[in-house]
Amino acid sequence: MTRVKRGVMTKKRHKKILKRAEGFWGQRKNILQRARETVYRALAFATKGRKLKKRDMRALFITRISAAAKNHGTSYSRLIHGLKVANIQINRKMLSQLACLDGLAFSEVVRTAKLA
Repeated sequence: MTRVKRGVMTKKRHKKILKRAEGFWGQRKNILQRARETVYRALAFATKGRKLKKRDMRALFITRISAAAKNHGTSYSRLIHGLKVANIQINRKMLSQLACLDGLAFSEVVRTAKLA
């Protein structure tokens, strides 16, 4: 039976880890074991970070809407309740964009929510 040499696949697997570790500090970028530990840890943080980003962005949207609502003489909670009563289905991202970029349209939304 012929001998199987596995150097090619091993090197490929190692290079894949080391490629992801580029830019890391010290041994973390060129020693395979340190690089593997750091890359796996970084991937775990990246997964967690994608979830946290959604949370942070929603908080930012709510802060923007709240500030704009106060300028129009109402609170955030009254605005959201008024929108639900008026059956206006607009998400917080779009509402925040209206508040930042199109004040006239946002004031119309607030007026409609106040009437409801």
